[in-house]
Amino acid sequence: MSGHQTEGVVKKIIRKIGQECAARGHSLSEILVAFMVKAVVLDPRNNFNVDQILTKKDVQNLIQLCVTRLLDTTNPSLSTIKMQVYFDLNYANRAELLSEQRRVLEGRLASVVRDITNSNPRLQEEMENVYQKIVSYVLLSSGLGSPADIEVVREVTAALQSVFPKTEMISFISLSKKNKEQQLKNFAMLVTGIRLYNKECRKGGSGIDDLPAILNEAIPSATRTVDGILNTCHMLAHQYTALLESMQEDLGNYTQLSSFKLKEALFNVRQYEAFLCILLSDTITSAQEVEKMNVQFAATMEQLKNTVHNRVSIDTKEVFPLFVALSNLWTGFQDEILLLNFLTNITNNLQQFSEIQLRLLPEEVLTSLLEGVTVKSDEERIRETMGTRVNVSDFKNQEWLFPETTDNFDKLLIQYHGFCAHAIGVKGLILPGNPAIGILKHEERCYVFSSREAAYSFAQDPDKFIQLNIEKAKEHAELIHLLELQHQFEYLAPYVQASNADKCLMKPTTKCDCSTQTDTHILPPTIVTSYEWNEWELRRKAIKLANLRRKLTHAMQTNLSHMRRENSTQVYLPKDVSTQTKRDNSSNVPRPQVFLEGLRGGSSPTTRMVKVDLTRAVDET
Repeated sequence: MSGHQTEGVVKKIIRKIGQECAARGHSLSEILVAFMVKAVVLDPRNNFNVDQILTKKDVQNLIQLCVTRLLDTTNPSLSTIKMQVYFDLNYANRAELLSEQRRVLEGRLASVVRDITNSNPRLQEEMENVYQKIVSYVLLSSGLGSPADIEVVREVTAALQSVFPKTEMISFISLSKKNKEQQLKNFAMLVTGIRLYNKECRKGGSGIDDLPAILNEAIPSATRTVDGILNTCHMLAHQYTALLESMQEDLGNYTQLSSFKLKEALFNVRQYEAFLCILLSDTITSAQEVEKMNVQFAATMEQLKNTVHNRVSIDTKEVFPLFVALSNLWTGFQDEILLLNFLTNITNNLQQFSEIQLRLLPEEVLTSLLEGVTVKSDEERIRETMGTRVNVSDFKNQEWLFPETTDNFDKLLIQYHGFCAHAIGVKGLILPGNPAIGILKHEERCYVFSSREAAYSFAQDPDKFIQLNIEKAKEHAELIHLLELQHQFEYLAPYVQASNADKCLMKPTTKCDCSTQTDTHILPPTIVTSYEWNEWELRRKAIKLANLRRKLTHAMQTNLSHMRRENSTQVYLPKDVSTQTKRDNSSNVPRPQVFLEGLRGGSSPTTRMVKVDLTRAVDET
């Protein structure tokens, strides 16, 4: 079946599941439905084999199982999957969030920038309109005050006129589009810095909130909120773990409680805990950035005050960089406000996925179940095993890492999110690993353990326990994300592929789209941006550099130069001429023919030679 037909069949399956859920009063996203399809196919209890053809009956069974699990509101696993889908779709790190925010802001200002850069006003009224658009751009770009507030608009206009008077509009219009855009950004930063300085001097600053004070109050509050929820998660995780360990030792005392549900509840708490740790780390980073910017802002403002102090005229080279620095720092404060609101919203929305804990195990029920059970925290479990360590000599073919023998030991990438690699597949528990026991490096991956015995058992046959962990993740699909096992399930396609829409469905053939790209310009560009082809533009720049408006031109004459002028003459250059003075002629001369007789001698003792000249005369030729 072609790719388009396959995509259509997959969408049909997901749409069918979504429609059945919607008919029962639950509206679910396609991403959540697709994730649930993957979880159901992976679960070995459902007897789906991705290497074999799925018939229509199997597909109907798959749809029914997915609908049942998606509508089970008492299932902690569903809440965990929903939590993971929500976090993946909505969370972004600092760099991604700020980059997206700047992209959105540039998109909102694109029409205003386009109107300004593409305009070519001629009349005075048209120039006034363009100038007002520049004021609007500066105000919207800075985000300091509302454009509907007349007082704010007047303040922005006055600040802009101090750095860009209306008389400079002709020069601005003559710039290229790229230079105009850069100038607009410079105007926005300068005006923002001026307004912040005026606010500090109590001479303006209408519509400007005290962002440093807001952040200094809001960040500690957000940190306390996340920290409080995180402590509750820690306590629940410790209690669930202790209860599961007690159930494995004596199952008869807990007949009214399902260990499978309790494990799913533990996975839910651990996932919630992991997400809260990420949010808390981001909040702490934000607090550190704000503290740093507060110091820089105060120092820059003090420097600006000392520079401007009671001076009537100030060189722009001294104050403009300080205004720009204030603007950049204030933009940093605005970014931290945005980040704090984002983290707060994520924290509040994640709470809905942990409410399943109270419905599954109310506080009074959990308290009664924990009677006589020793609850250990993660820190206590690690302290109990600090004195134990793996003996490297017991393993000839295994590589063990320890703090004193490994560089950057704390920065090693630990598998399973730092949890014990042995307890996951054997006990179905998520126990914190202790790196001090020793980190096993197997096939370029690092594993930690909760005890020395677990480390020895795992090291005997690592591949066996790794496969057990994979099988456990198939039973509980939420472990794939929690334990970071995505690389173990790369073979599974995100959907099933149909070979015949009327007969059966099959696993898709593994394919990959690849592409390569060659850089067009490998060497850095050598374009001289200051080059001008226009002679009048060069003259304008020369006049500007020479600053002739403040100079006087003097001239004088001497007796030698008086009444003199330049003269020029023109002559004709000689031309090439040739003559012929002789001619070629030829004549024939007779060929000499001379014969000698008697050179060989004869019978007489005296040799007699006779010379015969047969050469013809010249006049006979």
